[in-house]
Amino acid sequence: MLKAMLLAGMGGFVGTCLRFIVGKLCHAIAVTTFPWGTFVVNVVGSLLIGIFFGLAERGNVISASMNVFLITGFCGGFTTFSSFSDDIYLLLQQRHWVLGAVYVVSSLALGLAMVWAGRDIVSGK
Repeated sequence: MLKAMLLAGMGGFVGTCLRFIVGKLCHAIAVTTFPWGTFVVNVVGSLLIGIFFGLAERGNVISASMNVFLITGFCGGFTTFSSFSDDIYLLLQQRHWVLGAVYVVSSLALGLAMVWAGRDIVSGK
């Protein structure tokens, strides 16, 4: 249990640091009301978690320890659903109705598509 917790924590640290960097880069590249940093990490994180789960399901591709590090830790630290929810709240509070709707629909649609793509990539089909 302690080993798994430490692995998840280390993965979370790496994911969180990468999320911070991606957010700063997105903010520097595109200064806009649209929350590009959160959007990018959620879409990329969805692809990665699809790949990692797909690899875990193939058996003997990633170990149980690596599963904890990558899925629970890294993806948990990297993806930002709570920030996503707050971004939506702020867009709606500022009366950016269309932008808020575009953000919700595109995040969910692309997130699901990326999980599907990630699983498809490792399935070999």
